[in-house]
Amino acid sequence: MSKLDQLDNQDMKNLFDAILSLENRDECRRFLEDVCTVGELISICQRYAVAVMLRENKTYAEIAKATHASTATISRVGRTLNYGNDGYDLIIERMKERS
Repeated sequence: MSKLDQLDNQDMKNLFDAILSLENRDECRRFLEDVCTVGELISICQRYAVAVMLRENKTYAEIAKATHASTATISRVGRTLNYGNDGYDLIIERMKERS
């Protein structure tokens, strides 16, 4: 089974439904603190911040200084923005609409 196939099973669908059932930031924080390590959460937050800054056309140097992300991480997020599933763009756009 490929890694992509692992994302298309009932357990994964159940997890996605569980996440979608969360009603507010506190519930989301509580759930994610149970599911992820602090380091994993920090990495996810950092990658999201990098994606936002890349979409704002910030330079790698500006992003690294602001987020403390390595250039490898910035590059990886950049590749995902260009060749991924548009998940970052979807959420970045939704967050713009909310503000």
